[in-house]
Amino acid sequence: MESANEGSTASARDRIRMAYDPALLRTAGERLAQELGRHMAFVQASGGSVLNWFSPQENIARATHLADNVVDSVDPTELVSRFERIVHEMLARGHNLHDPRYVGHQVPAPIPLAGLFDAVGSVTNQVMAVYEMGPWSTAVELAMVSKLAGYLGWRDGEYAGLVTHGGSLANLNALLVARNVTLQTCWEQGLRGTTKPPVLVVQSDTHYSIARTAGILGVGTRQVIKVGLDDRRRMNVVELEQTLAHLQASGHPIIAVVACACSTPIGAFDPLNSIADICEKHGVWLHVDAAHGGSALLSPTHRHLVAGLERADSLVWDAHKMLFVPALCAFLYFKQRKHSYDAFQQHAPYLFDPTAPGLAEYDLGLRTVECTKRAAAYGLWGAWSLFGAQLFTDLVDVTFDLGRELYEKLVYAPDFEPLHHPECNIVVFRHLPPELDGATPAEQGQFQRRLRRRVIESGEFYLVATNLDGTEALRVTLINPLTTAEHLDQLLETLRRMGREILS
Repeated sequence: MESANEGSTASARDRIRMAYDPALLRTAGERLAQELGRHMAFVQASGGSVLNWFSPQENIARATHLADNVVDSVDPTELVSRFERIVHEMLARGHNLHDPRYVGHQVPAPIPLAGLFDAVGSVTNQVMAVYEMGPWSTAVELAMVSKLAGYLGWRDGEYAGLVTHGGSLANLNALLVARNVTLQTCWEQGLRGTTKPPVLVVQSDTHYSIARTAGILGVGTRQVIKVGLDDRRRMNVVELEQTLAHLQASGHPIIAVVACACSTPIGAFDPLNSIADICEKHGVWLHVDAAHGGSALLSPTHRHLVAGLERADSLVWDAHKMLFVPALCAFLYFKQRKHSYDAFQQHAPYLFDPTAPGLAEYDLGLRTVECTKRAAAYGLWGAWSLFGAQLFTDLVDVTFDLGRELYEKLVYAPDFEPLHHPECNIVVFRHLPPELDGATPAEQGQFQRRLRRRVIESGEFYLVATNLDGTEALRVTLINPLTTAEHLDQLLETLRRMGREILS
């Protein structure tokens, strides 16, 4: 490999000029569009592997090789040719979420055109912090904040919303506000003013980002109090009532109750109206992690699952899950507008302009953990503006209905065991062929793990493994709207065939 100065055939100005050359951008963009179109046709037809499996060492070595072996050239033909080779390598080694056989994590096959709208923001670097830094990206974000809030029944001017880089960051931001509202001197004085340790009260299956938040906020993971679950793996409201009463009688400040809509393990939706009643009775902040299930609001068929979501003091709703746009695009809402300013107390005279105080309302950097952030709502806004709201309703309905279809197939298959009745598009089950009759739970569990590993490395399907109360199982999220009932039949047959291979 040549160093930057050895054998150089171009000057610094030549290289910079070509890196910014509009003609090169146009030609490379045309080739990229052609390659992406070809790739999508191939992947959506299941022409290759769902997961292009290579070991970490192989992938790192290949990525390093491409980064090291660069020819110092400003020739446009050579640069376009190299650009095509790099793109081809990215697609050949990436995860093919648009293959209908992808039934893995809560990561969707996003609307492809949404990615092109995101690309406009990336190429032109539309960033945000204060309004004047990104006037159009701010307008787009706030337009979509208002659109989605409409499904909550909230009125403009009463609530506040913004977009963050992911649900974990949104949960952190929301609970930071809840902490500052509950412990009003905490921002400057820390937790030392409390006589008893403050706590977070959470649903037992709450996402791990909540425990991380407790550690980051100085509350401590040991002060995360888990409320048990009912027979549908939802928060037990009787136990919640008892827990809050006990904590308040003991003098522990309660920062928030965290409910799920829905939880990650099986997609269970907590009874939000009952939880909101209890939180109001005890004067406790209610935060709902609706990262996955918030999109049920768009479906007349499924919106009953999130009844009461509008009563939350704060909530998280990820567009990069069930609104099918590229990551990351997470919406954070506060029911009371004033609370969105309770996250921070900051002074940055170089950023916030005192000569235009009316613009502060649009300076979203005042309210988020991020200062500079990308124009994360471009993909959602572009797709919404292109197709309209009905497409997003369709996406929720089709994928949620796939969860029910898979469950019914599992019920009628003697060699499969569903572990719950799905409420959405997350389904957990086990494959138990006759050869495992009489096997120990440990042996059955090991079989599920081995089976999953064999399937994903084959490239025929991609699904994940999980553990429910000590039971090893398989877990799918039907988050590709191109998946059909026929693909579900194919999944079960693939599991049967590879199960036989393992047992033989």
